[in-house]
Amino acid sequence: MYQLNYNPPYDWQWMFGFLAGRAVSGIETVSETSYCRSFALGHYQGLLTLVPDEAACQLNVTLSAGLQPVASEVLERIKQLLDLECQPQIILESLGDLSAARPGLRLPGCMDTFEQSIRAILGQLVSVAMAAKLASKLAQAFGEPMAEDPNWRIFPTPERLASLSPEQLKALGMPLKRGEAIIHLARLMVAGVFPQQCPADVEQGVKVLTTYPGIGRWTANYIALRGWQASDVFLADDYLIKQRFPGMTPAQIRRYADRWKPWRSYALLHIWYSEGWHPDIPD
Repeated sequence: MYQLNYNPPYDWQWMFGFLAGRAVSGIETVSETSYCRSFALGHYQGLLTLVPDEAACQLNVTLSAGLQPVASEVLERIKQLLDLECQPQIILESLGDLSAARPGLRLPGCMDTFEQSIRAILGQLVSVAMAAKLASKLAQAFGEPMAEDPNWRIFPTPERLASLSPEQLKALGMPLKRGEAIIHLARLMVAGVFPQQCPADVEQGVKVLTTYPGIGRWTANYIALRGWQASDVFLADDYLIKQRFPGMTPAQIRRYADRWKPWRSYALLHIWYSEGWHPDIPD
């Protein structure tokens, strides 16, 4: 077992709830107190299980035998998934009253930028539950069974998805254009030109993503938010955000959100998950 330290406060109930709502059957299982998933790095694959020890401010990590040779890299990916290296006091001081209700909120990242990007595309114009269902169908159809335990599957590789036709993906229940977008992204990944790491200029990186077929501004920003775990992204044209800022245009919302730089991603989460929040606008 491995231990990863983190700085409190950390709202584990919220984080596991967030991940549970998006859990992909065959890839992930989430309870109120633990998270388990299959994962592959190159030809190494296995299971990882995460259980927080809140009293010790540590995350207990169990890796199956298949992941032991790449344990150090897997642990880094886990830190990214759960935002374990966050310095919460700095963010809380910067966000002020906005973060008072949920001081332990963290930015959910991912274990793999490619996987998260595919899941973001699958989530376009459908509910969170439907996006998870589509990702599960994708994993069952094109992901290989995990060697240690065939009841688990490995998320489909870029090479596998790049080899498909849009019609094969449409058969899973998605529009043809969405299948084309997934295949195009997979081919960019295979070619080594898809940006897996957060670029120095996030806004420019988002603009590049929007040049890919089937990736609009919202999806590009969501990939930056979770796939790159960029700390300063704000989805001003998100449906719920527009509801929280009644009567304001996306441009006005963006200007308002400038007050939370460089932690706009965290501000976004707090606004999403704070019922009754409204902007402080003078009459």
